[in-house]
Amino acid sequence: MKIMDRQVSEASSHLHHGSIEVVEYRSTTVGTQRKTRIYTPPGFSRNQTYPVLYLLHGIGGDEHEWFEHGEPHLILDRLYADGKLAPMIVVMPNGRAMPEDRAEGDLFAPEKLEAFERFEWDLLHDLIPFVEATYPVSTGRESRAIAGLSMGGGQSLNIGLSHLDQFAWIGAFSPAPNTKTPEQLAPNPQEAATRMSLLWLSCGDEDNLKYVSDRTHAYFAEQGVPHIWVEEQGGHDWPVWRNGLSEFSQRIFRNEPGEGSRR
Repeated sequence: MKIMDRQVSEASSHLHHGSIEVVEYRSTTVGTQRKTRIYTPPGFSRNQTYPVLYLLHGIGGDEHEWFEHGEPHLILDRLYADGKLAPMIVVMPNGRAMPEDRAEGDLFAPEKLEAFERFEWDLLHDLIPFVEATYPVSTGRESRAIAGLSMGGGQSLNIGLSHLDQFAWIGAFSPAPNTKTPEQLAPNPQEAATRMSLLWLSCGDEDNLKYVSDRTHAYFAEQGVPHIWVEEQGGHDWPVWRNGLSEFSQRIFRNEPGEGSRR
């Protein structure tokens, strides 16, 4: 593990802070060293084990996007201070699995869109094994969550629902059109209903991509798949995504399943 930098939360001075570091892992999928940011919670100790949230960025971002624009470390530090979170590690990878993985040029070029699809293999076969070999984490599906914004929200639904043996907690904040159709996401709704501990779906009411969330929510409601649906004021932007992280993170790695729908 190569530590590239370390940054400590800049929340109010009375808070206990988590830490964020940038590390490199070997990706056999891409054939290169890749970078990811990793947040460890206040009071982190290698003498205990932690569940892991894999938190994915949008089409215009990389492993730095959440940190630079969403400030997850500040959100999580405050929730820890209020006693609202189960201690967890949060991994913020680059969801564009290709050698030149910067968010540059034509973001919608076919090879870049294919790289977002390829990330599924990189996550399952390279990143998760690296995290589980390097950090003191629990390895069962109940100890693994995936969530993301926009393109990353679509990835979270696509990957999470296709691998219910790997993820019990799935969250999508304003998922983008890369999201598979609902019938493709959950061809066996009853299996999804019984295996998921939480499915979270949220979107701003002024988001021009809201139709993706609407069709997904409608299908799950029709099929009787328990989920939380939140339609909140806002567009395709950070206030919605920050709130999504705050609300989702408070519900994961708990014993109670997430059920119902709310607006």
